[in-house]
Amino acid sequence: MTPTSIIIVLVAAPAIVLTLLRANSTLVFLSLCLGQVLVQFAGEEAAKTVGIIASNGSTNQSLVSLGLLLIPAIFTTLFMMRTVTGNFRLALNILPAISVGVLGLLLAEPLFSAGLRGAIEPTEAWHMVQKTQVIVITASAILSLFFLWLQRPMPHKEGKHRK
Repeated sequence: MTPTSIIIVLVAAPAIVLTLLRANSTLVFLSLCLGQVLVQFAGEEAAKTVGIIASNGSTNQSLVSLGLLLIPAIFTTLFMMRTVTGNFRLALNILPAISVGVLGLLLAEPLFSAGLRGAIEPTEAWHMVQKTQVIVITASAILSLFFLWLQRPMPHKEGKHRK
């Protein structure tokens, strides 16, 4: 598999999975953000704890950090399956689903093995992803907030009762 195809798969796979499972991509995007916070503030301690539990005292911190990054998004995907109803909402869900793939790649790439990073980084596709990262992340964050605001419950109207 070529490095460019790896990048395409890493971006497209989450988008396809989220669309097929009809999971709320906005919440998965925000779960990836939470995962990054966990990696940043709890990554080293989590690796030490895993090392103690594994009884060998050493662990691969990159793997533990990758787990901290992805586990919130994976569980959010599982809990949010079939929460996007209707074809219009499903179509709207595709854009945040693509941004989950891009953000996931951007956040996970530093945690990859040196060999995988060395294969990905010189490609034109990776340079394109890096060039657009500010725009993609900013637009995705704004879009996620917008979708969250749209999901608020509608106020109950007086005088109209459901039977």
